Amino acid sequence: MELNERIDKAVENFMEGFNCSQSVVAAFADMYGFTREQALHMAASFGAGIGRMRLTCGAVCGMFMLAGLEKCAVEGKDRAGKSANYALVQRLAEEFKRRNGSITCLELLQLKKAERSAVPEERTAEYYAKRPCARMIESAAHIWVEYLEGKLPEKTEEKQ
Repeated sequence: MELNERIDKAVENFMEGFNCSQSVVAAFADMYGFTREQALHMAASFGAGIGRMRLTCGAVCGMFMLAGLEKCAVEGKDRAGKSANYALVQRLAEEFKRRNGSITCLELLQLKKAERSAVPEERTAEYYAKRPCARMIESAAHIWVEYLEGKLPEKTEEKQ
């Protein structure tokens, strides 16, 4: 599957009923040696702003999970590996926020406060019409593709 097809696949995953994080991670999972089912399991808790708490957008969390598969520390003392991961996460977050105004689910959904229920809403035509989630998933997947292709803008200001 070509990289740009993965953007459409991420949105398609959401339209099938998967959460935002699952949708993004599952679209790229095979590139990292994961099955679709494994990706769905590992990303399951990050939908709806992490467990429906409306914190960091699930699509953004999915992007961050992929960042960990690209750059990370596999030894506890590897400060350079940690720094590389954190720099990538910050770069991805900055770009997503630049394009969408926020990385927070609550703000992206324009909610005044988070719901107090763990029960997800039923996926109906009205649900899809009132939610920007498909656009957020598309944006996160597009940003990830840009990163993979070496086309993601560099951070504007690097802080040490």
